Amino acid sequence: MSTHKYIDKICCVAIALAIILTILFMNAASFGIEASETTNSYENRLFDTSAVHTIDIVMDDWDGFLDTCINEEYTICTVVIDNESYKNVGIRAKGNTSLTQVSSYGNDRYSFKIEFDHYDSTKSYYGLDKLSLNNIIQDNTYLKDYLTYQMMGTFGVDAPLCSYVYITVNGEDWGLYLAVEGVEESFLSRNYGNDYGELYKPDSQSMGGGRGNGGKFEIDEWQSTETDDATDDDNTTKTNPFGQNGMQPPGGMNGQNGMMQLPDESRQNGFSGSFSGNTDEQTLPNEGMERPMHGEQMGGIGGGMGSSDVSLIYTDDEYESYQNIFDNAKTDITDADKDRLIASLKQLNEAESIEEVVNVDEVLRYFVVHNFVCNFDSYTGSMIHNYYLYEEDGQLFMIPWDYNLAFGGFQGAQDATALVNYPIDSPVSGSTIDSRPMLAWIFASEEYTNLYHEYFENFIANMFDSGDFAQMIDEVETLIAPYVEQDPTKFCTYEEFETGVATLKEFCLLRAESISGQLDGTIPSTSDAQSRDDSALIDASSIDISAMGTMNNQMGGMNGGMGKPFEQSSESEQSIESNTSLTQGQKNETESNSSDTQTDQGQIIWHDSSDSSSSESSSDNSTSAGMPSGRPQFDGQSGGTMQPPGGMAGAFGQDGTSQPPDAMAGATKQDDTSTQVPDNGQNNGMQPPDSAAEQPGQNGMTMPSERPGQQQSASTAVSQNDSSWLFVLISGIALLIGIVIAVLYKKRV
Repeated sequence: MSTHKYIDKICCVAIALAIILTILFMNAASFGIEASETTNSYENRLFDTSAVHTIDIVMDDWDGFLDTCINEEYTICTVVIDNESYKNVGIRAKGNTSLTQVSSYGNDRYSFKIEFDHYDSTKSYYGLDKLSLNNIIQDNTYLKDYLTYQMMGTFGVDAPLCSYVYITVNGEDWGLYLAVEGVEESFLSRNYGNDYGELYKPDSQSMGGGRGNGGKFEIDEWQSTETDDATDDDNTTKTNPFGQNGMQPPGGMNGQNGMMQLPDESRQNGFSGSFSGNTDEQTLPNEGMERPMHGEQMGGIGGGMGSSDVSLIYTDDEYESYQNIFDNAKTDITDADKDRLIASLKQLNEAESIEEVVNVDEVLRYFVVHNFVCNFDSYTGSMIHNYYLYEEDGQLFMIPWDYNLAFGGFQGAQDATALVNYPIDSPVSGSTIDSRPMLAWIFASEEYTNLYHEYFENFIANMFDSGDFAQMIDEVETLIAPYVEQDPTKFCTYEEFETGVATLKEFCLLRAESISGQLDGTIPSTSDAQSRDDSALIDASSIDISAMGTMNNQMGGMNGGMGKPFEQSSESEQSIESNTSLTQGQKNETESNSSDTQTDQGQIIWHDSSDSSSSESSSDNSTSAGMPSGRPQFDGQSGGTMQPPGGMAGAFGQDGTSQPPDAMAGATKQDDTSTQVPDNGQNNGMQPPDSAAEQPGQNGMTMPSERPGQQQSASTAVSQNDSSWLFVLISGIALLIGIVIAVLYKKRV
C-alpha cells in the first residue's frame, strides 16, 4: 500500500486538533460558551401552578388503609395523576402532630406521602421519586404553605416545588390538597446536580410523632409543659399576650401592649459576650457557654423544646452528641461525612470564616422570607424543627419545610400587632439569637447584618411594593375557591376560607409596611427596643389571627359537621347524582417508561413496568367520578387538570389555565418544552415556576438565576457534564485512531 508523503504531518495535525477541541469543550464556560438548558420534566407538569391538578388514588381496601394510617406504613396502590396512571407505588400517611390531631377532628383527612420507587426502584413520575400530599390542616386560608414556598423559590431559596391537586379515591371526591415535591433524591438532583452532598432533617427524638422524627411526642403533654413553664418558681404566672394557650413570644413579651422584651439577662444557657451589629445585647454560642452534653434537651426559655444538636450547637466531636441529626439523615452517610459536618458546626459556632461553612447568599435569603412569615413551629421557634440541613463540601444550606402554622398559627397567637411588628433583628421565639448558631452569625458581623437588611429591602420592594403579592394572592384565591367550596373533607367552612384569605392578605401587607419601617429606622427592629418604645408600631388590632387557622383550631364544619368524607345526606347524594357526568377512558398500550406519551380525549396513560403491554379497561377505578353542577369540571383534553366552572372562564386562558402575571414573569419562556401563553391583556393566574426562575421581573426582582453566588442549575450542570465526557470519549477515539494510522503507515514506510 502506498503512503501519502505528508501522512505524518496529517496525523500530527489531527492529533493536535483533537486535543485542542477537547480542551476547548472541557473549558467552554471560560470562553463564554453556555450549555443548553434542560429541566426535569416533572417541574412543568404536576408543578405547573396555573391550574389545579387531579390525583386519583386507587386502592382495594381504602378504609383498612385509613385505620392503620397512624402507623405510617406503606401500602401499595395505583395513582392517576392528571390522567396518567402509575401502578404499584407506595403510599402512607405522614405528619408530626397532625397525625394524631386528624383523628381528634373526627376525620380521616390525613396527609400522605407517595413513593413512586418504593416497590420498583426504576419507577418515577417524570423523574420525581417522592411526593407529599399535604392536607392543609389548621390553615383556613389554604395558602400558608403555598405562599411561603412560592416566595422562597421566587426569592432564590432552594425550596420544594408545590401546586394544588384535587384528590379522588377510587373515583370518589376526597378533597383539595397541596402537592409538594419531596425533599429527597429528585429535589437534590434538581438543585445541586447528580453529584449532590448530604441531606439531614434534624429533629429531636422527644418530638415529632412523624416517621423518623421520634414518636414519643404528645401534643397534650407538650402543651401542659408549656403551661407549666409559664409559671415562675414562686408560683406567679407569667403574662402571655399571645393568649392563654399561646406560644412563647419572641424573646419574651410583657402582657400589656404585646410588647417584646429580652429574656432574663442571666441567659439561661450561660451565653456571654456580645455581637456587633445589633442593638440588643447578643452572645456568641461558643463564648462562655455551658454546653449541653450529648444532645441533651436545652429546655425552657433558654433553648426551647429541642436538643442542642437540632439547634446546630457544637458540643464536642462525638457522633452521639448529634444523634438527632445523623439518625435523621436522608442520604447515606459515612463517618467522613459525620466528621465533616461536625467540623462545619464547630466553625459555625465560632463565627469564623463563615463563608467557608455557610452558603451566605442562600441562608440569608432563607431567613429573610422565613422571618417575614412568623413561623414559630421551626428552627427559630421553641420546637426547633421543620427544616432540612444540606451540606456539600463542608458548606451548609437551610431548606424550608412545613409552614402551615406560619403567620402566627403556632400555639394560637392572638396579638396581631405584636406579630405584624415582629422584630426582624431578634426573631427567635422564646430564646436568644445566640441559641441558634445558623442565625447568630448574621448578627455577629455588621457586614452580614447590613447584607441581611439589604436582602430584606429587596424582598419587600419586589414582592410587596411592586404589587406582585396582592396580585398573586388574589389570583390563587380565584383559582382554588371553587375546589375549596366543593371540598368534602375540609377542616373549615367556605366562609371561614374566604375570611382567612382576606385576613392573610391584610396581615402580610401590614407586615411588609412594618418591616419597611424597621429597615429605615422609624420602627424598632429588636424586641428590646420595641419594649422601650412602642409608639411607632403598626396598629393591627383589627386583625383576628385565629381567622387564618391556628394550632388549636376547632372544626369549622363539613356538610354541617365533620364525619366520614363520603357520608352525605340522601338529598345531597341525589343532587350530586343528578348532576354527575362520568368521564371514562381506556388505557393506552404504552412502553413501561414512556414518559413522553401524551393524554388524548380523557384517556388514561398507564405507566406500569410490570405489565406495560396489557390493555385493560380503566373504567372501574381509574377515572374520576363526576362532579356536582357548578364545580370545576374535568377536561380530558387538558391533560387531566381541572377547569373552573362556568362564569369564571373570563379569568383564565383558552386552555382553562390562568395567565402568568407580566409583573412576575417579565417575559414568557419560549422553547420546545413550553407553550407561550398569549397576552390577552389580562394578568390573571400564577406564573409557572420555570418562567419565574429564568427571567427577572419587570420591577427588577433578583431571580434565582441572577442572584450572586448562585450555583449553576443542576440540569445545566448535568447536561454539560454528560456532554463533556461524551466529547472526551469521541476525541479519545479519534486520537487513538490517528495514532494507530500513524504507526501503521510508519511501518510501511
